[in-house]
Amino acid sequence: MSVDIEKTGGGPEDTPPPTTAPEAIRAIPVRHYGRYLAAVVALALLGSIIYAFGQGKIQWSTVPEYFFDDRILTGVGKTLLLTVLSMLIGVVGGITLAVMRLSKNPVTSSIAWFYIWFFRGTPVLVQLFIWFNLGLVFEYINLGPIYKDYWSSFMTPLLTALLGLGLNEAAYMAEICRAGLMSVDEGQTEASHALGMSHSKTLRRIVIPQAMRVIVPPTGNEFINMLKTTSLVAAVQFNELFRYAQDIGQQSGSPVEMYFTAAAWYLIMTSILSVGQYYIERYYARGTSRQLPATPWQKVKANMLSLSNRSKAVGA
Repeated sequence: MSVDIEKTGGGPEDTPPPTTAPEAIRAIPVRHYGRYLAAVVALALLGSIIYAFGQGKIQWSTVPEYFFDDRILTGVGKTLLLTVLSMLIGVVGGITLAVMRLSKNPVTSSIAWFYIWFFRGTPVLVQLFIWFNLGLVFEYINLGPIYKDYWSSFMTPLLTALLGLGLNEAAYMAEICRAGLMSVDEGQTEASHALGMSHSKTLRRIVIPQAMRVIVPPTGNEFINMLKTTSLVAAVQFNELFRYAQDIGQQSGSPVEMYFTAAAWYLIMTSILSVGQYYIERYYARGTSRQLPATPWQKVKANMLSLSNRSKAVGA
């Protein structure tokens, strides 16, 4: 009688093979040949443009010579002043018109609609010339016992520029403000009314603060656009940056060089305003995003840290 005895574990043949670490995956970056080709084409076009300008008879030394001229700096100051005052008129008028458009009163809403329709439908330059030449129609401006004077004395170039730019901007700001006010949920207004708040207090305390995150970005764009639009008031004899650059160019015989000088100043001012707009938008983005976007300085630090880590990895 034979008995089969089974082997149960313990033998060397039953031990599992030793575990080995998995091999690291080598990531091979994908070659984007189209990007290289696009970069070469873009650099070639840029070089062609620079070469074309280099062939012209432009005296580039004139630009730094007049860049900080007293008249140019005065024009920069007047341009900034006109921009701020015109935008102030536009913002106040835009908020007023937006509230009128949203009013249930058909008279006020119709007046606001007609205002927006007219000023958005006609060019700014045409409006400036209308204000400037109204003296051909009205010899006097007569406001009764309040004010009376010749129209030519009343409608100065500064007032013409403010009315032409500010009233036109109010029409665009009205639509921006109206969109911002309508973006706030109606439940917010209903809740404030249920708590006994008046309509005006609801607008000031509840609706407008929440609407600012929608109103601020396009308002910043309008501010920058207004800075550039101020160059049109040279046509109504208001001395600002572009008008001073024109006068200097005619006197010095270098009109194109002075246009480049004015363009450089406009670029500087719009760049500064763009940075300010970024931080204002970032401020009003609080509470709407889980994480605020990085500031330009934070982006620079992050890029420098990334380059440092790459260099260390290559060195290792």
